[in-house]
Amino acid sequence: MRVASRNGRLSLVIDGRIVDVERSSGGRYSSDPQRVWDDWDGFMAWASGADHGAGEAFDLTELDAPVPRPRQVFAIGINYAEHAAEAGYPPDSLPVTFTKFPSSLTGPVAHVQLSSATVDWEVELVVVIGAQCDFVKRDAAWTHVAGAMVGQDLSDRTVQAVGAKPQYSLAKSFRGYSPTGPWVTTTDELSSRDDLAIQCSLSGEVMQSSRTSSLIYDIPELIERLSAICTLFPGDLIFTGTPAGVGNARSPKRFIGSDDVLVSTIEGLGELTTTFLAPVVD
Repeated sequence: MRVASRNGRLSLVIDGRIVDVERSSGGRYSSDPQRVWDDWDGFMAWASGADHGAGEAFDLTELDAPVPRPRQVFAIGINYAEHAAEAGYPPDSLPVTFTKFPSSLTGPVAHVQLSSATVDWEVELVVVIGAQCDFVKRDAAWTHVAGAMVGQDLSDRTVQAVGAKPQYSLAKSFRGYSPTGPWVTTTDELSSRDDLAIQCSLSGEVMQSSRTSSLIYDIPELIERLSAICTLFPGDLIFTGTPAGVGNARSPKRFIGSDDVLVSTIEGLGELTTTFLAPVVD
């Protein structure tokens, strides 16, 4: 099943067409795409058994962030060995964890204004929590996952380096710096949920290409470790880390420019297309 937000309304994508959930359910489920995660098991039971009709044609430009207002957004750094090496960090004994503020979320086809001339790309698999997690062990972790989607952890490297200690959360939370989508795909739709091809290209040039099986801390491990400290709520997001190939680690360094187009893809989950606008000059 693929769960989307079309023009702010909860929708299902079925066989390439889209179904409005509120209308299809006769009002049983709200049009608000955020509310569905609090009754995920009930929604899944209804959605898998209902007759949704033929649906409508749609365009990806009509889609918003599938999870628009999560209570928490966790982000994991240095979670692919090759990226750890290019960044000059040894893999840590704990997952490097920070947040991306929810106001930075945007949809799968977005125009994003750059904050500076040093904005970097980081394609990531994003996990959506479907059931509250407290002290969840790794062998039960997948049962707490609603699905997954493509994400970008756009990062202003200048802001990140301001001061004596890194400003990860602020540097990665400018408006539009968290593209997600195009929809949330439930894990039963994936041929291999632990081994998906992940890639991004900038204006036609491939910058990152790897597989999610190369994660240092896989999804069950992340959920076990995070839920041992924090309660994870339905609809929370986990950005699971980026593979090698970021612009800040290149020689010479390369960053996103105005009119660049960033295409981010993950096998079985879909594609994001992000176009960039020049920074505002005071």
